[in-house]
Amino acid sequence: MFFALTDDQREFGAAVRGYLAGRFDLEAVRGVFEDADGPGHPESLWKAAAEQGWLAVTVPEEHDGLGLGLVEAQVIARELGAGVAPGPWRGTVLAAEAVRLAGSDEQRAAWLPRLASGGAVGAFTTRGRVPGVLPTVEYGGLADVVVAPSGDGLALVTDGAATPRGSYDGTTRIAAVEAGGAEALPGASPAVVAELTARATVLVAADLVGVAREALTRTVAYDRDREQFGVPVGSFQAIKHALADLHVAVTMAEHAALYAAHAVDAGLEGRDLAVAVAKAKASDAALDATAAMIQYHGGIGYTWEHEAHFFYKRAKRLAGQFGTADEHRARIADLTIG
Repeated sequence: MFFALTDDQREFGAAVRGYLAGRFDLEAVRGVFEDADGPGHPESLWKAAAEQGWLAVTVPEEHDGLGLGLVEAQVIARELGAGVAPGPWRGTVLAAEAVRLAGSDEQRAAWLPRLASGGAVGAFTTRGRVPGVLPTVEYGGLADVVVAPSGDGLALVTDGAATPRGSYDGTTRIAAVEAGGAEALPGASPAVVAELTARATVLVAADLVGVAREALTRTVAYDRDREQFGVPVGSFQAIKHALADLHVAVTMAEHAALYAAHAVDAGLEGRDLAVAVAKAKASDAALDATAAMIQYHGGIGYTWEHEAHFFYKRAKRLAGQFGTADEHRARIADLTIG
């Protein structure tokens, strides 16, 4: 069986990639990274996300969305990872997914058009519980609505008090949110919560494979041109073989993330296994590729001036979200051999 993105899906990814390359490149990312006290939420990037449909990707058409699926969403996530792009895109998409899957008709009408248009910022967390403190919410200080655990389900927090928290990864902003008033999502059954968590896991995996592929691509390009002893560094057998192994690992992670998105969209019987495989492979590939990026760039790879640390820190932050590689391997064992 041949399984790949359609032409339209590839063009969607190319549009995101083209925008980042031309209008929000790594120099722009550096500006966000170095402004540690700033909001980390570039207005131009958010405007583009709204205008080009990145925020509306899974929102139904009757609520001003594109009505597409997780496959298309992971295409966007992968390109944002490759560009180490800052901003609350994933949190907003997941907040919309929570409302779409578990909200009442009134909640969908109130929130989905706003989230799809960029008129509201969303956040999603599985840490903490309502009522109480949500300890690490990405863009919790900017979010108009935070989706968080409450009892056996989920709730919409709209008036939480946020306290900024530091992060070694300057491509995000984190806050602890003390949840005040919250509105339950009436359809948030355990099955729906599990599906939403699977969708969140796939989007993080896709971001990680984007990070991994771009880190590897930049490393190969550098070692093709950099010379020692009169020959390209990339011609040395040890480096050549290591980069080839990384290419295989990253490629497998890419396919695993794509298939997991399809499996969740289609409700396939093996979707839980596919999600666990994708996150395990993506976490490992991103950590290995970004570590190699630092090492194989030689002395410059360790400096603040070089962009290698952008990729490594993003990989390090995301590798443990919604389960580490080891936790997902344990999950794979449970699902396959009990």
